[in-house]
Amino acid sequence: MASKVEGDHREPVNEQVVANMYASLRSELNQIYSKITELEMEVSEHSLVINAVQPLDPSRRCYRMIGGVLVERTIKEVLPAVQRNKEGLEEVIARLNEALEKKKKEISDLEAKYKIRIRKGDGNESKDESGRKEGTAQGVLVGPAGGSE
Repeated sequence: MASKVEGDHREPVNEQVVANMYASLRSELNQIYSKITELEMEVSEHSLVINAVQPLDPSRRCYRMIGGVLVERTIKEVLPAVQRNKEGLEEVIARLNEALEKKKKEISDLEAKYKIRIRKGDGNESKDESGRKEGTAQGVLVGPAGGSE
């Protein structure tokens, strides 16, 4: 029976297998989100560099980090490379967004097929009224209570 489960990923045997599949898909979704965010930050940095060096004299000396090595070049040599890198990153982000949409659809199909619902409440309604007063001061360290120091 275990070989049947391994060979057929579309029809899980029990709730635990479904839960594991769902958790795995959610994990992959989060990884894609974080990679997109990371690459968007790099695109932003590339844009800052491009905007900073574009108005400068093309024969001016500049430095570029290539594989952990700082190399001296001119703006005329570096600017096109930075622009190509930025375009490449934007292309990768576009592909990751497509993969993200596919993964979202896969998750929603799994949720619909097995009627998966995420519990967000879990009885927190009763805790909210009593926890609000304490929640504003939690985690705040002001100083010694006695002031004897």
